[in-house]
Amino acid sequence: MKNVLDKDIFDRCNEFKSKYQKVLKMIEKYDHIAVFRHVKPDYDALGCQLAMVSWIKDNFPQKEVIYTGEDHITLTPRCFPEMMKVDDSWFREPFLSIVLDTSNADRIADQRYKLAKEIIKIDHHPQVEKYGKVEIVDTTMSAAGELLANMLFRFDAFKISKTTASYLYKAIVGDSNRFLYSDVSVHTFAVAKELLHLGIDMVGIYKEMYSEDLSSLEFTKWVLSHYHISKKGVAYYVLEKEDLAKLKLKPEQGKECLYLFDHFDDVHIWASISYDEEKNVYRVSLRSDGASVESVASKYMGGGHTQASGAKLKSLDELPNLIADLEKLLD
Repeated sequence: MKNVLDKDIFDRCNEFKSKYQKVLKMIEKYDHIAVFRHVKPDYDALGCQLAMVSWIKDNFPQKEVIYTGEDHITLTPRCFPEMMKVDDSWFREPFLSIVLDTSNADRIADQRYKLAKEIIKIDHHPQVEKYGKVEIVDTTMSAAGELLANMLFRFDAFKISKTTASYLYKAIVGDSNRFLYSDVSVHTFAVAKELLHLGIDMVGIYKEMYSEDLSSLEFTKWVLSHYHISKKGVAYYVLEKEDLAKLKLKPEQGKECLYLFDHFDDVHIWASISYDEEKNVYRVSLRSDGASVESVASKYMGGGHTQASGAKLKSLDELPNLIADLEKLLD
């Protein structure tokens, strides 16, 4: 794409210039490319994955590009196409793996990534594990999609289609909670501006991302009848197996009513706790209005970002300690 980009885009990530070129050369080198992301995908993971696939296909139509991993219970096919089902035979040819938005190797959704001749890692989570020949990691980005966009914008001899731009916008909006989190920066808005210049349908994207059917009202009603708030302002609700069954929800959908608590003066941290029968754990999603919940999440088999993290509880016996640890963040 040949146009003058916002200065704030070029002022960021200068330390990655040589790595960006290595990524481009590796993409040019391989006829077979597989694009991966983490298990239990969110907007950022899916948006990055599909944006990378779309960009390669647009600019290198002769290459064979695949994307794999499990589908999301609601985001596919509402916001993203369903994942490809790829036979093991495909991975016998020399190929390049590109892994996005995934800090450690065991969370990559399809472990066949490791069969690649070379691996690229692009991520915005704290560095947990090195698994790529080329690794581009920037924890100051609001989303991996923001980092990926910075790289693709710098490849000015190549085009970014409206489809690619739409995937990147979904990734950024999803992981920044519509630009509300503290890691949103001038660069984030500069990238968003450039994506809008590419002709994306912003209103249509928001409608895709946040439209709900009437059944969601039952979940909202349930949360408003079952939430708890601690003395210091930690709000939470617990979904047991029978609650999920009654509401016809999967454990990963338990966090979908967290937004109900993000605008009250006396609530500073809010959490959903959902029983996962398959794993026999309680899945915790944490959000905050500023406090860094990441440190507490890491204590409970999790991690993530300053204002948005995930964790696990072996049983509800751990819940009082979790709430106490979160309250300490508010001292």
